[in-house]
Amino acid sequence: MQGVHLLSRPMTLGVRGAAFDAAGRLFLVRHTYLPGWYMPGGGVDPGETVEEALHREMSEEGNLVVSRPPELFAVYYNRAASKHDHVVFYRCDGVVQAAEKQPDREIAETGFFPLDDLPEGVTEATGRRLDELGGRKTLDPYW
Repeated sequence: MQGVHLLSRPMTLGVRGAAFDAAGRLFLVRHTYLPGWYMPGGGVDPGETVEEALHREMSEEGNLVVSRPPELFAVYYNRAASKHDHVVFYRCDGVVQAAEKQPDREIAETGFFPLDDLPEGVTEATGRRLDELGGRKTLDPYW
């Protein structure tokens, strides 16, 4: 029965992080395959913890090192992606970039931005998460 359940109702799990450097600037990425600016993140691989996935995605998408323990902020249901997708969202302070991220097949552009001067094209979901982190909006359970 468990096998039938997994085939008929698979759940996907993703992770994203609000990565802030020592100056309080937010790190964002612009993908080659999607419009807009996003916080770094991606899928949790089989055999990987959510926090391991966070560290891997931060490294892959921005050469970022999370120097302090990440703070779990919320878990969201991402109904826009599918009926079975959830996103675990962390706040990461004191993030350091080990080396500048060069564009590649996945990432077109990256950067640290002051919260009052974000680039044009920040996604709606990214804006909502920042409002929740800043206490300007109540937590919405939907990504």
